[in-house]
Amino acid sequence: MAMLQQFGRTRSVTKRSKKYLEEALYKRLFKEGSSEVSVQQQLNQFLKSRKRVYKWEVGDTLKKLRERKLYQPALKLSGTMVGKRGMNKTISDQAIHLDLLAKSRGIAAAESYFMTLPESAKNHLCYGALLNCYCKELMTEEAEALMEKMKELNLPLTSMPYNSLMTLYTKNGQPEKIPAIIQEMKADNIMLDSYTYNVWMRALAAVNDISGVERVIDEMKRDGRVTGDWTTYSNLASIYVDAGLFEKAEKALKELEKRNACKDLSAFQFLITLYGRTGNLYEVYRVWRSLRLAFPKTANISYLNMIQVLVNLKDIPGAEKCFRDWESGRSTYDIRVANALIGAYAKEGLLEKAEELKERARRSGAKPNSKTWEIFLDYYLKSGENKLAVDCLANAISTGRGNGGRWAPSSTIIKTLMGHFEQERDVEGAEGLLDILKKSVDSIGAEVFESLIRTYAAAGKTNSAMRRRLKMENVEVSEASKKLLEAICVE
Repeated sequence: MAMLQQFGRTRSVTKRSKKYLEEALYKRLFKEGSSEVSVQQQLNQFLKSRKRVYKWEVGDTLKKLRERKLYQPALKLSGTMVGKRGMNKTISDQAIHLDLLAKSRGIAAAESYFMTLPESAKNHLCYGALLNCYCKELMTEEAEALMEKMKELNLPLTSMPYNSLMTLYTKNGQPEKIPAIIQEMKADNIMLDSYTYNVWMRALAAVNDISGVERVIDEMKRDGRVTGDWTTYSNLASIYVDAGLFEKAEKALKELEKRNACKDLSAFQFLITLYGRTGNLYEVYRVWRSLRLAFPKTANISYLNMIQVLVNLKDIPGAEKCFRDWESGRSTYDIRVANALIGAYAKEGLLEKAEELKERARRSGAKPNSKTWEIFLDYYLKSGENKLAVDCLANAISTGRGNGGRWAPSSTIIKTLMGHFEQERDVEGAEGLLDILKKSVDSIGAEVFESLIRTYAAAGKTNSAMRRRLKMENVEVSEASKKLLEAICVE
């Protein structure tokens, strides 16, 4: 039957009439790349064309968009095809739409949508979707109340809502609540899945109950219905590493390798990272060779991971060799890979090498990103070269983040630089820094202005507009700063 269904689907794609799309919808949306802007443009063109598409194809496309966190285009596709174009709207579709609303427009939009659903549509899927939204937003009271409501309605509960609630408690720093949920699941004959066991293990590790973690693994083995996969053993190995039990960690990693029969790239990268954390350089290189054999066309992200591990293990020559291998075979120049080695050079005080690599990357078409400038900013701050640090800060702000968002320096960086200008009585430098910061932060804050006021006072300079500036910025300074203002704000 499955083969017939698959054949029927294939035939329906290959023998479409002209009113249907000539290619799969997801391929059409991604043909100009996977950035949100390009996908949105392709989606708009498709919607304007009034071309038809099969419902299962919309479902496949929504799944791919959600995997790539392209929630806005996914929401538009869901709302148009399932909403306005008359496709049959299942309860599963409504649950997905609710989730997309929460991710795109916030929890209030998801709640409003849920309220508009007919009672017949409010089953365990829609309640579960809203519960998951609450848990992701760390809304504990709302999540707990909704879970109680689901129980009152006698909705058929699986492990999923319990997993969501346990993840919330983990993130909220309440791991002690998780064992009680496990006992409730067992009492109600709700089967624990792999995710449940993993969350349970992490909860026990958070309270340093390593023997409890081992009991969970033993229970999972005895249960027999859930087989520990590579995620389970990477989780266990990570717990052992955090506890400093490197010998036990390496045994767990060997189990992980046995379960990586399908040669999952993520599993290889976990192995390299965790062997690195045990300090076992030999095993790091051994797994790296296995990864390269399994994936001859090795991804940039794999090289990045390997170089970072080698840098952490102080194997700079090994990191350099790995970088040269990547550079000679790469298809695109990924600045993140270069940054890993640039950061290592800067940390070791090898500024000339760091600068040379930055320029080499630039000549190869990879412009420095905010992380690149952050590396040099950190180096110049530590070496006391504050004017060069300000230049790097300005470059990081103007470059911004890769997703189009703003980059802003930490409060520690700002405090350090303002403290330098204050000590040097450098009013011009302090004012210049404020001008740069205004391009990145919405509010400068009282602490920065108080430092600026002290800098003016130390330099013996006046600024008649200072009180007006503070009022415009809605900043309330301390009593000590107000006294200094009397000397500074003279006509």
